[in-house]
Amino acid sequence: MASASATPAAAVDGNGALPGLDRRRILFIIGALMCGMFLAALDQTIVSTALPTIVGDLKGGSHIAWVITAYLLATTVSTPLWGKLGDQYGRKIFFQAAIVIFLVGSVLAGLSNSMVMLIAFRAVQGLGSGGLMVGAQAIVGDIVSPRERGKYSGLFGAVFGVASVIGPFLGGVFVDNLSWRWIFYINLPIGAIALFVVASQVPGKLRRIHHQIDYIGTIVLSLAATSLILLTSLGGTTYPWASAPIYILGAAGAALIVAFVFVERRAPEPVLPLHLFKTRVFSATSIVGFIVGFGMFGAIAYLPAFFQVARGISPTISGLYLLPLMGGLLVMSITSGQVISRTGKYRFFPIAGTGLMTIGLFLLHLMGINTPTWQDALFMLTLGLGLGSVMQVLVIIVQNGVPHSELGVATSGNTFFRSIGGSFGTAIFGAIFSNVLVGNLASHLHGVALPKGFNSANITPALLDLLPTAVRHGFVAGYAESIQTVFLVAAPVAFLAFLATWLIPQVELRKWSHAAAEIKSAQGVESLESPAMEALETQESLESLDPQDASPGA
Repeated sequence: MASASATPAAAVDGNGALPGLDRRRILFIIGALMCGMFLAALDQTIVSTALPTIVGDLKGGSHIAWVITAYLLATTVSTPLWGKLGDQYGRKIFFQAAIVIFLVGSVLAGLSNSMVMLIAFRAVQGLGSGGLMVGAQAIVGDIVSPRERGKYSGLFGAVFGVASVIGPFLGGVFVDNLSWRWIFYINLPIGAIALFVVASQVPGKLRRIHHQIDYIGTIVLSLAATSLILLTSLGGTTYPWASAPIYILGAAGAALIVAFVFVERRAPEPVLPLHLFKTRVFSATSIVGFIVGFGMFGAIAYLPAFFQVARGISPTISGLYLLPLMGGLLVMSITSGQVISRTGKYRFFPIAGTGLMTIGLFLLHLMGINTPTWQDALFMLTLGLGLGSVMQVLVIIVQNGVPHSELGVATSGNTFFRSIGGSFGTAIFGAIFSNVLVGNLASHLHGVALPKGFNSANITPALLDLLPTAVRHGFVAGYAESIQTVFLVAAPVAFLAFLATWLIPQVELRKWSHAAAEIKSAQGVESLESPAMEALETQESLESLDPQDASPGA
């Protein structure tokens, strides 16, 4: 069982942060954490534009999907364990370990001379990515109070927006001007900066709790997630949906979920404590995070392909067309964090954000071959504003709704559900796109066959130029219509997230940090000022409060 001696809370500084951490040092730490998270987010998107070139160089086109799937899978299954290890041994050391693992995987991926090697080393990158995602957000939870956290955590939401836009752009630049191997080597200088700043600036003695690591639960959860992600990734592509391998994966996934519940109910320290699901804060944010990840990663991945194929734009320039999406996400990520820190109210943002997401995805399905650029920008801006209002706000909510002893595991749980939602969305929307593309091409080509060896999965503007004019127009029309269908299907998925956000309660954001209180106490602070005592009493009452009983009103 977890053990921690009860210590009195002590006053924190005016920034609601750890004693000894001024604003300048906090910004240094936040910058390093953002670099780490940027590495993880960037490698979800930068590979996509380089895949055709990689396949041409390393061969093994039949394994192309695994270059992305291996990364997402390793990221998803490792997040719960990273959270638990950080709670036990300290988050700083494991965040540094995650950076090192990620950089080693990056170097080896760049040196790969076969698809099998590349896939294996992408999985190594994914293991590091899980620690980067969880560690960055949990360290912020250690050094800044929940009330002040919005000022900084909004920046992390912006990181995802920047990565989603700059990833395809950088991938195109490296492929066009250097080598596809640079999409991995670029991680080295960024990671080195993050590693140095974290080592020199992040306090080394943040709160630790003595835990028993639930290795059996971790293995069962990993196997369950792996089965379900493989089912959605391979179903309808590598194997027909009505085939023995898919049935086996489905049955294995269901059985492992049941086994996981059984194991966790008996584990002294479960890797994903089931009692967290009894609180409305955690269960509601997990549902919303899953659906947002499903819709975001599943649908946004098709925007670069739309501009490259439907508009004939190069991979490098297509990234620039996504700037309105990035701008909306940046503005709302930062704005929402500032407003939450000033007012202490957060519930409005996920509700409004998922509403804007729904509208934005619906508008994107109206984008056609000849849609004016200003309309494209308006549609993407709407989606970006929605995403910026949701992603990091969910982290603030869940961290505020659990005791600090479970901050790491709650943060990793939130990340886990968003990641597995993104994995499901990528696979399912990919299956939808592939299925409707066949019919749409047949309809628009009017029976004209594509040239032998022409692969619609790896189409580029250069390949399109080789087609006869009539065939090219028919192919572009069918391809664009298929992507429109993906956005149209994603809109009601986002609407489900909108409905789920109404379940999120409004709980008062604390104005202090557990970690700050404990470090102060460890330094020998024995007498407390009256405001500090009031803060402690507020803490204890909040920790004993079941969020189900909290007022749902904003």
